[in-house]
Amino acid sequence: MAGTGRGRVRVGTSGWTYDSWAGTFFPEGLARRRRLSHLAARLDTAEVNGTFYSLQRASSFRTWAAATPEDFRFAVKGSRYISHMKKLRDVEVPLGRFLASGLLALGPKLGPVLWQLPPNLGWDPERIEGFLRLLPRSTGAAAVLAADHTDRVPDPCTVTDEDRPMRHALEVRHPSFRTPELVALLRSYDVALVVSDGAGEFPCFDDVTADLVYVRLHGHEELYRSGYDAAAIDGWAGKVAAWAAGEAPATPDTIAPSEPPPSGPREVLVYFDNDAEGHAPYDALALQEAVSTLR
Repeated sequence: MAGTGRGRVRVGTSGWTYDSWAGTFFPEGLARRRRLSHLAARLDTAEVNGTFYSLQRASSFRTWAAATPEDFRFAVKGSRYISHMKKLRDVEVPLGRFLASGLLALGPKLGPVLWQLPPNLGWDPERIEGFLRLLPRSTGAAAVLAADHTDRVPDPCTVTDEDRPMRHALEVRHPSFRTPELVALLRSYDVALVVSDGAGEFPCFDDVTADLVYVRLHGHEELYRSGYDAAAIDGWAGKVAAWAAGEAPATPDTIAPSEPPPSGPREVLVYFDNDAEGHAPYDALALQEAVSTLR
């Protein structure tokens, strides 16, 4: 995609290790260790999912960075221990451990951190703001917090090669989050509200709350399984191009249409999570092409 930073569009997949892609997107016989390189030759971003389930090793992050082109970016999914088990309460220590687990080893390839909330966690402004306040806004700040919490981290990395901005995105899954208070709060912390398409299983909100727009496409008709047809791809391409250009068209999914965000080009990241039937990489390539045509 043309451009860098603000105004840049990146399209990728949520994860890349799926055996169900072998023999289709991945050529027959391709070694597992080469799957990321194969994906990165055609797409320019991917979500790291393993970080949601357990602390990873810094050596793994270094391996992933080495397997991808210079311009590739990784979004990293936040720990479910923080979001689903602790439900964002009293999480400074686990947050420090998460940051120490290797994210900083990605260097300039580190993109935003995705925080996905459980469906049973409703809107609680005090809880949400308390968590947002803890989040580091730079890799330097992340390194400081990480250095204090290396216990229980198998292979820590607590240094950054350069102090870069660090961004975050919040994916909510309870309908009570449909309140203008959420939009205002996220804008005050410059945190992106994830646009999440999930077959009606959880709400989709499309308010722009930062100079980053983060989109997750889980399958429009069947969660994690259904693909996106040409009409759906074109529809999302139009939205993505508009967001990147600085527009914020109001839709029925907009929580606070009367409170438009600041204008100006934005970075837009889109991840397909409809991986079960192997649709994700092909849908990502189709959207990448559709956006390129529009821009």
